[in-house]
Amino acid sequence: MKFDYLVVGAGFYGSICAHELRKAGKNVCVIDSRNHIGGNCHTTQKDDINLHTYGPHIFHTSNKEVWDWINQFANFNNFRLEVVANFKGEIFPLPFNMWTFNKMWGVTTPEQAQDIIMSQSEGITTPQNLEEQAIQLVGRDIYEKLIKGYTIKQWRKHPRELPASIIKRLPVRFTYNNNYFNETYQGIPIGGYTQIFNQLLDGIEVKLSTDLFSARLPDHDRMIYTGPIDRFFDYKYGALEYKTIRFEHKLIKTENFQGCSCMTFTDEATAHTRIIEHKHFENSSSPVTWISHEYPIKYIPGKTEPYYPVNDSLNTEIYANYKAAADKLGQKFHFGGRLAEYKYYDMHRVIESALSYVKSEIRNTT
Repeated sequence: MKFDYLVVGAGFYGSICAHELRKAGKNVCVIDSRNHIGGNCHTTQKDDINLHTYGPHIFHTSNKEVWDWINQFANFNNFRLEVVANFKGEIFPLPFNMWTFNKMWGVTTPEQAQDIIMSQSEGITTPQNLEEQAIQLVGRDIYEKLIKGYTIKQWRKHPRELPASIIKRLPVRFTYNNNYFNETYQGIPIGGYTQIFNQLLDGIEVKLSTDLFSARLPDHDRMIYTGPIDRFFDYKYGALEYKTIRFEHKLIKTENFQGCSCMTFTDEATAHTRIIEHKHFENSSSPVTWISHEYPIKYIPGKTEPYYPVNDSLNTEIYANYKAAADKLGQKFHFGGRLAEYKYYDMHRVIESALSYVKSEIRNTT
């Protein structure tokens, strides 16, 4: 049998494309090198707790169309992420807000906090890197305690070596609001994410533990590729750089281990960057709990998982070469998603992008 589309990758981008194309009457086959569907959003149930295999995924968007679309496949709770930062036993709330400023400096008003930040901004007007951007946004004290060590661990680089854009993802608020995200719609699917992918891929041929570059592939007319773009071209322009993580999942025979879903450890000496306690995502009543330690590790192309792109000038230049090579392949090949586009995509952006592509593809092929 010849398939209209071979989709490489069973994460959100690939699964959405496969689902929507099948609805339009196309024959689709999906392959994935992992032994499960769902990509990095994969969840598995342990002791009545939905464990996020590759770190926590909190859905957040202000796009009602995307929110309505994802709610076809699961009921979402109203979970709001409130991160606790631990600096050598000192506890601070994240993202940066008036609670953080009060704990750091004892201030109680936005004006007081802004005055201190201004006094510590060191005259930086045009930040050239993450360190300068952080100091301009929140001052030297917060940078030293809550940003510097964590960044060095997480990215395995000094903040002066990283682009300023990375820190801009973190909200800075002069209100007493601990909600990590600003979007209108937020939550986690009750029962975990894997149920969504089971529905997206229902009725579609899926081949797991199948590597594009070594397996015998089914005959197909077009390919949608969601893997690392540099791997597709055999690293001919050099390997792109990623931040990657090793996860250690552990059963703890206590009802409540740390009292929050996410605690980050911001000093450089602590090996792990954060501990996730999964039962707090859905208020599980399980008498035990599952936690995950996250350890940043060196990224080795082809040997460790690529998670977050390092979008500095060098990697951006390398990616541009791969993008040009992909464009030359023509319409029978499409590169989409976080790895194939080398973008720091949130889930809702992946959905927006995949739905947009499929609409255009169906329009152009019917």
